[in-house]
Amino acid sequence: MAITIGLTYDLRIHYLNQGYSLEQTAEFDRESTIDFLEEALFSLGHSVKRIGNIEELVRKLSDGERWDLVFNIAEGLSGLGREAQIPALLDAYSIPYTFSDPLRLSVCLHKGYAKRIFRDFGIPTTDFRIINNISDIRTIPFDFPIFLKPVAEGTSKGVDQDSKALDEYQLEKKCRQLLTSFNQPVLAEPFLPGREFTVGIIGTGEKASALGTLEIILLENAETEAYSYFNKENCELLVNYQLAEDSTAKEAEYIALDAWKKLGLRDAGRVDLRCGKDGTLYIIEINPLSGLHPEHSDLPILAARKGVSYLSLIKMIMDSALERTEQKLLHSGSSFFINS
Repeated sequence: MAITIGLTYDLRIHYLNQGYSLEQTAEFDRESTIDFLEEALFSLGHSVKRIGNIEELVRKLSDGERWDLVFNIAEGLSGLGREAQIPALLDAYSIPYTFSDPLRLSVCLHKGYAKRIFRDFGIPTTDFRIINNISDIRTIPFDFPIFLKPVAEGTSKGVDQDSKALDEYQLEKKCRQLLTSFNQPVLAEPFLPGREFTVGIIGTGEKASALGTLEIILLENAETEAYSYFNKENCELLVNYQLAEDSTAKEAEYIALDAWKKLGLRDAGRVDLRCGKDGTLYIIEINPLSGLHPEHSDLPILAARKGVSYLSLIKMIMDSALERTEQKLLHSGSSFFINS
């Protein structure tokens, strides 16, 4: 089934050239990611048109350009709803797209709101507090050590060796630094000292399934005790991604898939979990807009460990998206059916 696919993305070099820092642009894509993705979609028989970021999308829509489906990996630059901006715009124009809708992308980006929903669904997650200002640290009800991170960032931005606070001085110091640097609330939660996993999910609704589980093992020169921004940026040297298939990993897959379905997420993504001191698994966060670099991003790394090629992974994502959007494409008279 050949269709015309638009590609939306935020290119890292574009923002670096505007003066943004390496950490500010950490979530954005390398040019090689777009090349790999375009080649995979072309190999699947589709026509591919590069769009770019939201500004480019607005210009192209205004000029009358349209696509049968948009493969969206744009993270957005600013605001707590930045990952939802392009999907919301595409919804307004009734253009189908890959991955989750604006509501669910916004909820998952804001880790505090996501944890409230996990709790309501009975999905295992830790206690937490959202720190809007320094005085809020007095409301934290759990004991040290306490783990701190920005409430709505990805790629472990803001996470480093100081994220684990052992006392009130470290707690206040790190909260002040995060509140100032990221201009958003801070998520405080009990530190989990056990094993860390990321579970890959493919599909939508009841048809979703767990692709497999990677255990995140930090190597000798890595920052300790957290899958930090520094560790992620240098993952080829500092992280061992080990395929996990023991009973704990299987439990992680069950929890992750249950959460994915209950939140109504679509097509593909990752669920991150960590064990407490007693071995109990807790969801840390869900990433419904996962990186897709074949050698640097967790989901393709997991696929490769499971013997799934990059092309096959992209086909799985497309199959899910096309199954969801088939009726919309039929109703619009799309070339999806003319060329199939």
